[in-house]
Amino acid sequence: MKLQQTTPTKAAADSAYPNRNPIKKGMSGLLKLLLLAYSLITLYPLYWLFISAFKTNQDFFNNPYGLPEVWMKENIIRAWDLGNMGRAMINSTIVTVTAVVFTIVLSILAAYVLARFQFRFKKVVISLFLAGMLIPIHSTLVPLFLMMKEMGLLNTYGALILPYTAFELSIAIFLGMAYMSSIPREIEEAAMIDGNGWWGIFGRIILPLCSPIIATISILAFLRFWNDFSFALVFINSQELKTLPLSLSLFSDGFGTDYSLTMGAMAIAVIPTIVIYLILQEQIMKGMVAGSIKG
Repeated sequence: MKLQQTTPTKAAADSAYPNRNPIKKGMSGLLKLLLLAYSLITLYPLYWLFISAFKTNQDFFNNPYGLPEVWMKENIIRAWDLGNMGRAMINSTIVTVTAVVFTIVLSILAAYVLARFQFRFKKVVISLFLAGMLIPIHSTLVPLFLMMKEMGLLNTYGALILPYTAFELSIAIFLGMAYMSSIPREIEEAAMIDGNGWWGIFGRIILPLCSPIIATISILAFLRFWNDFSFALVFINSQELKTLPLSLSLFSDGFGTDYSLTMGAMAIAVIPTIVIYLILQEQIMKGMVAGSIKG
């Protein structure tokens, strides 16, 4: 006589534990509400910035959290003209894009070597790169200023591009190594059997697979470079080379701040970062979690 083993069906399981599904649904709903509340709290400063950009100074102080009584579109136009933000945005774009490209190229190549190859003193090299994340960036302003002066790089784009790239490489290499360690080595072995060399494997296989982490490194570097104030303040004195953070400081002095123009200028400056994030958000999410999954 053949015995047949039966497995409990979903209906039987639900009848055995009648309170399980309601509890699960309740916890799921509570979690969604908490995430919704957190997202609203996170987005509120951005909402406040944009509504404040269209207020007068009097309206800004009398009604700081409400909608403008009169929508002052002139704030955006005046901020753009007075702060010479067109030129400042071009300067920030040149510096930021160039530094991001250098960071991606150097960090991905270094991460590939450190993640996939074995050589002497590898751990020492990795430790040196990781130690770079422990250096307080602003403590290097004085020696960097003296170095830039001796090299004749003050008041040039290179005075910003080179330090930006150098200080971003540590975190970029760390993220790249973590991501590449999750790529199966069997892919490289199969490509090598097909006749690809190391450069062919890197360019045709590894690099396309690294698009999520490249997007993550890009947005992190973009935000850091685009919003930097201290390096630009110390290394750039020419009005023609001022970046956006320096142009924002023109609306505030020792005697007061024109909040309507300041908010208008900040609203203009934040738009590129929002656009870049919206374009790369899917790849960024993949890059942030992929390094935690092996195989």
